[in-house]
Amino acid sequence: MKARGVRKKLVGVVVSDKMDKTAVVLVRGLKKHKMYRKYVTTRAKYVAHDPENSCQVGDKVRILECRPMSKTKRWQVMEVIERATGQEPLKNEEAQTEQAG
Repeated sequence: MKARGVRKKLVGVVVSDKMDKTAVVLVRGLKKHKMYRKYVTTRAKYVAHDPENSCQVGDKVRILECRPMSKTKRWQVMEVIERATGQEPLKNEEAQTEQAG
């Protein structure tokens, strides 16, 4: 039996959690330009599987490469490194009472 290859791990910030069991993670990095020798900021968005819906916008997470789960999902949320500071998102009941009042 053949051994599995090394899976890539990246660290990024959650920019969207509106989908069920899915989070969009923005990964930033620095890359040196070949000709000009200056550092260029690179960024990429990855759609990651979040089975517990534990991620919120602003959380710093570590994602792990995995098998394709859908057309765009090829990563899985491994752990939440740091929670976002600030206001907690409103629940449906709280949002309705604020709109009515």
